[in-house]
Amino acid sequence: MDEELSRRRRLLVLAICCCSLFVVGLDTTIVNLALPAIRAELGASVTELQWTIDAYTLVLASLLMVAGSTADRVGRRRTFQAGLVVFGIGSLLCGFAPTVELLIVFRMLQAIGGSMMNPVAMSIITNTFTDPRERAQAIGVWGGVVGLSLAVGPVVGGALVDSVGWRFIFWINVPVTLLAVVLAALFVPESRSLVPRRIDPVGQVLVVLLLGGLVYGIIEGREAGWTSPLILACFGLTVVALVTLVLYEQRREQPLLEPRFFRSAPFSGATLIAVAGFAALSGFLFLNSLYLQSVRGYSALHAGLLTLPMAAMAAVFAPISGWLVGHRGPRLPLVVAGTMLGASGLILSRLTGSTTVVELAVGYLVFGIGFGMLNAPITNAAVSGMPRAQAGVAAAVASTSRQVGASLGVAIAGTVLSARLVGPLESGFVSAARLYWYLIVGCGLLVLTLGLITTGAWARRTAEALRLP
Repeated sequence: MDEELSRRRRLLVLAICCCSLFVVGLDTTIVNLALPAIRAELGASVTELQWTIDAYTLVLASLLMVAGSTADRVGRRRTFQAGLVVFGIGSLLCGFAPTVELLIVFRMLQAIGGSMMNPVAMSIITNTFTDPRERAQAIGVWGGVVGLSLAVGPVVGGALVDSVGWRFIFWINVPVTLLAVVLAALFVPESRSLVPRRIDPVGQVLVVLLLGGLVYGIIEGREAGWTSPLILACFGLTVVALVTLVLYEQRREQPLLEPRFFRSAPFSGATLIAVAGFAALSGFLFLNSLYLQSVRGYSALHAGLLTLPMAAMAAVFAPISGWLVGHRGPRLPLVVAGTMLGASGLILSRLTGSTTVVELAVGYLVFGIGFGMLNAPITNAAVSGMPRAQAGVAAAVASTSRQVGASLGVAIAGTVLSARLVGPLESGFVSAARLYWYLIVGCGLLVLTLGLITTGAWARRTAEALRLP
């Protein structure tokens, strides 16, 4: 009986942790779908819409690794609960935001909470499920929730925006996070690392400066002028922060970002693949929402239903990709992912103001297959060959790379759209956005090329070298 209750409790812990992932994943998809409604009510420009998305992903990317270290030191359950509370408060404030500027600020608060939820929840799962087989099954469920949130998000978001307004896409998070806080207090055991990693405040500041300078320069460059002192200073700050980060981290005993990991070709490849793949996804979601609602005139719910084939394919092919990685390695899934992403970019580049629903569905299906095949090999390639004690840090870097890609995708997509837009958005969108669809082709080719290079014998030798003392 005790064993049965023990198993029930482990499953309940898994459900609570997956709840946090679902809320964060749902939030990203829903917000993209609500962009036209936010633009109409708050008078937001394309640049401000970019910041509505990127303020969240940028802060999330900057804080993921330090959140994991903090949880190891002060307690994983405590950090997880704090993240839920902060995320819930941020969501509540987003719903009340009277201006787009305040909405962006509250989105940043949401992201601070989100950074303490997902990576910490994964640590809780890892420490709760000690049996390797049971742990693998739990992580498989965790991965499936990503696809589920992606699939449900467009429909739920569209229904909320059309029925009660875009503010409810944030308010829906509040009761969910409150319930998760209570359940975590009752059922999630507290845990800490026996040898917690030291907090690296200097490295953390350098990461914020690096990512912030880069994304701000890309988003604001067109309006301020690419050669203006402000934008040149942003890009200069990015370079200085990058160089300083590498030099500083090499000298630390427990760095925030381990430079020697990048000697592993699979790890370096996984980092670049994550950036490219998630840049393609975030740019696609950003532009597709504007296209379906502002250009084609579909309602938010209709737009969500049209996007459902992409999300469904991502949900279906994610576990297939995981199975292939486990049985045949990451090469085949990465080749399929790169090929499908590139093909979808070519299909989407042919969009017009009257493209048929069938043509749209084909493009969405192909994109969904490509993205669905991407996630499992990224995580596998990131941790393959890593010293076991460092596998968690390597996985955190891969997660950070995903968020960096998401930030860059929206930044580049919005900048390309604004720079090429002639006349109002409704009439000029199709020709202005075409260049970004071709950039998705480039992302797919990069994933394909890196997938071939970083899964061969030479790449495996570079990873195995890190195991040596």
